Amino acid sequence: MAHAHKLEILRGLIKFKSNTQKIWGVLILLSIITSVEVVLGIEKPEALMGHVLGMKILNWIFIILTIAKAYYITWDFMHMRDETSSLRRMVVWTAIFLILYLVFILLQEGGYIQDVYSAGFLKKDF
Repeated sequence: MAHAHKLEILRGLIKFKSNTQKIWGVLILLSIITSVEVVLGIEKPEALMGHVLGMKILNWIFIILTIAKAYYITWDFMHMRDETSSLRRMVVWTAIFLILYLVFILLQEGGYIQDVYSAGFLKKDF
């Protein structure tokens, strides 16, 4: 027996009539997010160059948009919405933990390299 998938995105805000329409809708949503990332990467607005928690606001925006894209790819294309809640929690909690750990490592290592460069060391071979 075939399982019917939910034909909506953005928590039911946008509904589709067929799987094909839903695939195109998710593709358009992901394309819009990617376009915003590309435009911000090219333009680099001066207003987003302030620092928050050790990183530029623009970098935080890139991280958040990338996580949003990963969420929709997993949720819609990998059919995570149709799984049991315990499996969804296991996948999401693991991903959140790993993302936070990666951000922590990147901030720590970036801070170390910044300290080395600002102390006047010219050797770039770490």
